[in-house]
Amino acid sequence: MSRRLHLALHPYGVGGPGQHGLWKDPGVAKNASIDINYYIQQAQAAEHALFDALFVVDSQFINSTYPSHYLNRLEPLTLLSAVATHTKHLGLVGTASSTYNSPFNLARRFASLDHISSGRAGWNVVTSFDTGTSRNYGLDEHLDYATRYGRALEFVQVARGLWDSYEDDAFPADVERGVFLDPSRLHALDHEGEHFKVAGPLNLSRSPQGQPVIFQAGVSPEGRDLAARVAEGIYAPGGTLEQAREYYADIKKRTAAYGRDPEHIKVFIHGGPIVGATDEEARRREREIFEEDNDFASNLALLGRSFGAYDFSVHDLDAPFPDVAHLAEKGGRTGAAKIIERAKAENLTLRQVADSVNSFRASPFVGAPETVADTIEQWFDAGTLDGINLAFRNNDDLNRFVDGVVPLLQKRGLFRTEYEADTLRGNLGLPVPGNRHTVERERANG
Repeated sequence: MSRRLHLALHPYGVGGPGQHGLWKDPGVAKNASIDINYYIQQAQAAEHALFDALFVVDSQFINSTYPSHYLNRLEPLTLLSAVATHTKHLGLVGTASSTYNSPFNLARRFASLDHISSGRAGWNVVTSFDTGTSRNYGLDEHLDYATRYGRALEFVQVARGLWDSYEDDAFPADVERGVFLDPSRLHALDHEGEHFKVAGPLNLSRSPQGQPVIFQAGVSPEGRDLAARVAEGIYAPGGTLEQAREYYADIKKRTAAYGRDPEHIKVFIHGGPIVGATDEEARRREREIFEEDNDFASNLALLGRSFGAYDFSVHDLDAPFPDVAHLAEKGGRTGAAKIIERAKAENLTLRQVADSVNSFRASPFVGAPETVADTIEQWFDAGTLDGINLAFRNNDDLNRFVDGVVPLLQKRGLFRTEYEADTLRGNLGLPVPGNRHTVERERANG
């Protein structure tokens, strides 16, 4: 199959980071983030448009200043299990922390989703951005970067080992012989590592796609390295075309360095297209959205998230940006470091930094349908992405993209006109991983 564009839908309910005014939109239900029917409708619309996946984010710490969607939302795997019963082809990718879960429990939950959906589950592996999460799990402090990423790598390795507990022919279910299970095809894991000790086996067989697809969103060197070692899909930050190209090339290079096929890791950049009847109309709407979301108090609170939900309101807003570098080490280190570096280089006040956190940045994916399709094609051909993780302000925006842009992408041969498979792996063009025990035995037998 020739290289094709992949599209995922990222619903945000009543509004995530930077979308401070979204909950006021008359087209968004005030309970959207906890209404399963909202997610089912979003998923069905995405499936109708032949998207690859629905992507659900998560975090486990809030305070009253957090984005509206974060304050009151459903747990991802519960949500996606419900959505699975109302869809047939759409991939279902949920976010779960490797820092605040146990491998056996989480491996079982994702394997269950994989069975419920007949092979459409994906796990977005995160190490947890919010430092306050630690206090919800009995810990005084968030783990440092090195520990979190070392734990994440081992966590994924353990989960994959557990998902291989049963070989594909483990259940003959032979009534005449009275044999339900072939014990030689069941394998304990007996893992003992730096962070985990897990016996296994998992009490659930492999799904039609073998194992859930592993996604990751790494920006820091540690994050990029983890992605290159274990990820099959990546949620990338995007930025300018040149920044996206650099990230894409770096990830593919790191992946090859670990002996993996770079084609077996799909890079999705974030995109929030705004489609209008004309370029001018779409650009005007983009500016209106910015003004709807531009609330200083919310911007100041958003800035604090990169520093462990720090309350910057205790400082003089018009004084130089305070020295808070020590707060970034266990939080959003990469983003926080950039904020600090820019504040020092430009001698910015706290007020100026807070304003810049949610400053107007024109998106490349804004315009009439032809313009948006042209830009997507340009970025795709330039080696910046394999797919786009799409976020829309409301259903009208989603429909304008689906009705106006998707047919153009299809006409140009960039996007599918029908699903290639029933599994997430199949539609992403990823191989089904062989069961390690089967592979070893076949290798031993020549």
